Amino acid sequence: MLNDPLAAALTKIINAERVGKREVLIKPASSMIKRVLTIMNDNNYLGSFEEVEDGKGGMLKVNLLGNLNKCGVIKPRFSTKYNAFEKWEKRYLPAKDFGLIIVSTPLGVLTHLQAKEKNTGGKLLAYCY
Repeated sequence: MLNDPLAAALTKIINAERVGKREVLIKPASSMIKRVLTIMNDNNYLGSFEEVEDGKGGMLKVNLLGNLNKCGVIKPRFSTKYNAFEKWEKRYLPAKDFGLIIVSTPLGVLTHLQAKEKNTGGKLLAYCY
């Protein structure tokens, strides 16, 4: 049993990127992992992904683009207000306006930039650049 499926999925993705693979299988598939992958896809860090049903919780087949330098989860899942994102950017991102932090908010899973626009805070999930 996995303690943190999101951390396992992001680790699998970054390891496959470093080796130079073009696709990776992630299992089990969860809605949180799908939302995080969708955000990474929208920001051109990953290619498309599709769900493959295997009868054991499902798998996600993710196409890799080679645009990802690093990604990982943020543990513990810190709570933050909309005006405190700069502190977390300094801690988890290498430079200003480079990369993104993925946040779970009452409005759904968003990037930290979208959360700033909508004036909402939330729990920090992951970072990528």
